[in-house]
Amino acid sequence: MSYCTAIESMQSEEKKALHRNYHNNFYGFPLHDDSELFCRLILEINQAGLSWETILKKEASFRNAYSGFDIQKVAAYTDADRTRLLADAGIIRNKLKIEAAIENAKVILGLQAEFGSFEKWLEHHHHLTKEEWVKLFKKTFRFTGGEIVNEFLMSTGYLPGAHAETCPIYKEILKQKPMWARR
Repeated sequence: MSYCTAIESMQSEEKKALHRNYHNNFYGFPLHDDSELFCRLILEINQAGLSWETILKKEASFRNAYSGFDIQKVAAYTDADRTRLLADAGIIRNKLKIEAAIENAKVILGLQAEFGSFEKWLEHHHHLTKEEWVKLFKKTFRFTGGEIVNEFLMSTGYLPGAHAETCPIYKEILKQKPMWARR
């Protein structure tokens, strides 16, 4: 069952509304802002081992805790910031995931210096297969396994599969020319 059809089988209206908003307005749409790309990467990393619903409910808290996903600010986090994040009940308090966010921000700063932006680095590699993407991400970033990489790339328009072709949102995404459609 695809995410597109799974939403309607969810039990509560609150749950359906939360997922429908993400599905209809964010999932699979190309992102062009490095802070939002970083945000999605951090959210996907934090979802590992948990439900996406948990992450969606905590998104505002993540934005607040991680300085609005300002890459330069997160890359400069100190031990005091690490302690603050570990004590923040509004986010996922996992030391490895917090370290990954900070270290990955530093990596993105390097990619921005070399390629001009995180987005341009992603575009530079858009021709890769899913398997090649996973290898590249594992080599480049922390805490990025196959499922995290796949969901990050699908959710940001670099790999197909976010929506069924019969889903009305699929046509909306195609209008925005995601990278997977440019191969």
